[in-house]
Amino acid sequence: MLIVVGIFLLIHSVPSREPKSFGVTFSEPFVKELGLDWKKAYEEILSDLGIRNIRIPVYWFEIEPNPPAGGGRWFFDDIDWQIEKASEYNAKVILVIGRKLPRWPECHEPGWASDFSEPEKQDLILTMLSQVVARYRDNPSVWAWQIENEPFLPFGNCPMASTKFLDEEIAAVKKISDKPIIISDSGEFGTWFQAAKRADIFGSTLYRYVWNRVFGYITYPIPSWFFRLKQGLLKLFVGSKPVIVVELQAEPWTPRALRDIPLDEQFQYFNPERFQAILNYIRATGFDTFYFWGAEWWYWLKTKGNSEMWDIAKEAIKNIK
Repeated sequence: MLIVVGIFLLIHSVPSREPKSFGVTFSEPFVKELGLDWKKAYEEILSDLGIRNIRIPVYWFEIEPNPPAGGGRWFFDDIDWQIEKASEYNAKVILVIGRKLPRWPECHEPGWASDFSEPEKQDLILTMLSQVVARYRDNPSVWAWQIENEPFLPFGNCPMASTKFLDEEIAAVKKISDKPIIISDSGEFGTWFQAAKRADIFGSTLYRYVWNRVFGYITYPIPSWFFRLKQGLLKLFVGSKPVIVVELQAEPWTPRALRDIPLDEQFQYFNPERFQAILNYIRATGFDTFYFWGAEWWYWLKTKGNSEMWDIAKEAIKNIK
């Protein structure tokens, strides 16, 4: 009985909230994978969709295309352009930095890194982080750093996470910037504690319609109050700190690349009805800040004459301004 009462109190220690902010994650390589002009997609997300909060992964293979001994080691042109364009629209940017970043295969190493041992790679990653943070620490459009993506979740083509190395990454960033650090974890499977205690801001993911090798396609049988319970536990054991959703599902979770799946099949797994269902679901989760996962896909659909997903997102964003 005491356990039931405790759970009830923890759930109700975190009130339901209406969304107060929507953003998106934007992946330049994913837009290219869909065969689109990434700059045009990015600007439409800012101009037509009205996004003013954007999370940009800084992929290691893109910014350091050549090994340390090679010429022209660093390439920041594309990230510079995205941040400058965000500034034109008064949009605020989270830069996601490290090795494990959003989008499959999660760990995005340059090809040349395979010639190095894991300890050598870690040294290279710390150098890369320092380069990124030093370049953008004084940029007013960049307000936070997310270090790694779900570092405590064993997912993707990645080595096992090293807590010691994550702490070294955090220390390296804090040494040269006082902007807040976000550490993320799986909303459904993560304990949150390891990530949250290291973070200035904790970032959860939130997915509903998923695929795995064992069960195929399923809808997570998780009530929305589950997230309020986890936030209550977090406050109890870690203390009060900002909590946001860094990835809110708004595209299909599929066992193979979206570009290889017919459109009607994609809509079996995620569609306007499911998008609306998620927008209703989040109102009782206790979160109020969400970054959509799927803006590139909505744009791709729009170029094919189907703007339903785009329009739903646009209306949701409009309604909280």
